[in-house]
This record gives sequence, C-alpha cells and structure tokens, in this order.
Amino acid sequence: MRTRASLAVFAVAGITALTGLTATSAHASGSGDTKITKVVVNGGKNVVIGTSGAKTFTVAVTAQDNSGIKRADINIQGPSSGFFQPTKAVKCTPAGKAATCTATFTVDPRVDLYTNALAGVWYVDTWVDAKDGDFYTTEKAASFKLQREGKLTVNASPEPVKKGKTLTVTGKLTRAHWDVFGDNKWVAHGNQSVKLEFRKKGAKSFTTVKTVKTSKSGDLKTTLKASVDGDWRWNFAGYSSHAAVASGVDFVDVK
Repeated sequence: MRTRASLAVFAVAGITALTGLTATSAHASGSGDTKITKVVVNGGKNVVIGTSGAKTFTVAVTAQDNSGIKRADINIQGPSSGFFQPTKAVKCTPAGKAATCTATFTVDPRVDLYTNALAGVWYVDTWVDAKDGDFYTTEKAASFKLQREGKLTVNASPEPVKKGKTLTVTGKLTRAHWDVFGDNKWVAHGNQSVKLEFRKKGAKSFTTVKTVKTSKSGDLKTTLKASVDGDWRWNFAGYSSHAAVASGVDFVDVK
C-alpha cells in the first residue's frame, strides 16, 4: 500500500536500467551468494508525469542464488524525502537459480506529488531473500529519473509563402507544476534552448536549422528565408528533472 513521507510523496521517473550489480553498490550488504544482476524500471523508459492522471509502471529486479530466490521487497526513494511502496504485492517469477521479482507502482500527481523538488534522480531499494536463507539488500540497486512533463507548440507563417520571403516560426514551451494542494497546472518554461528543425518535403528525417532560447514566458520566435516546401517543428532536449519534448509539425508550402 502507499505510504507518505511528510505531506505525501513519491514520484517516479525515467529510468536507467543497471546490470551486473554487486555488493559494491552504495549501502549494500548480504549473506551468502545472493546477488542482483539486473534492474529495469518502466521497461527502460523515463517515467514522465504531468498535471493529472495517475501513472502506473513496474520495477523488475532480477536476482540469483544457487538455491533459488524466495522473495523480494522493492521500494523507491528520492529527493525531498520522497518514498513510495508498491501498490500490489511483489511477484517473483523463477528461472532456475534466478528469479525476476516485479513491483507495480502508481503515482498520481494530484495526490502524491506535492512539490517540484520531487523531480530528479531516484533510487530503487530492494531486499532479496534466497531459499537457503542467504540474502542481499541495497538502497541503490538502480538509479532513475522522475521528470516533469513538458508541452511544446509550433506555428509557421505565412502559409503559403513566396520563395525568398520571410517565414516566422513561433512556439511556446510549458511544463507541469506540482502543487501541495493538488492544484496542478502548466506553467511557462523560460530561458531554455530549443532546436528549430526542418524536414524537406519527401525526406524522412529532420535537420536542425538553429537553436533559440525561450523567453521568460516560455515563448519562441525566429525568422528565416523560405526556400522549399517542408515541415517545421521545435525540439527540446530536456534534462534531469524535465522530459524531452518535440512539438507537432507545421507544413509550409513555398510558392
């Protein structure tokens, strides 16, 4: 079941799967030959959370012992005293001397995320018991990221445009804001570098044309000379606490 630290809390995100883990992990200890060999959070993808709608994901811990694996406890902890327990019982699937134990977590931003400080690097805590009484425990079996979701718009005008004339491309970058009262909303994401990308009509991939910084209000604007038909879009790379996001595309017909 869920537990809260202080006001509430956990958060969870993006994910770095780690393999070949040993007792050298931080705060790790054990007895016998039990060891963790792999941890995968959310299928290897970042866990990105917006302003509403619960996010459900799994943490799969693979461990082995010469007697086989009996059970595992899996929790998650992070910044701002964030802590989360599975919403379902951990299930272990044996495979010879190894087993993959899977925990399911559900995070609702309106209930569980009371501050933006919860975004960032998180860790998987786990305790694995073997059938012969051996065990292995660590507070950092794997690291992952909890990321605030972003939104990005695009508009290129005029449409159509004459060849050689000025084309203006605008957009806006916003991000999820988590509030202690659950009054979450989308707010401007200012002073961020965003790439303007173009895909010529008939081409398969985008190329970067230039990089533009958002204003304090999250707005983007740039001008260039129209040359050929194609799609325009903005692309934000994101960072530790914020998810990457690309806008939709705006096709411009050049006459």
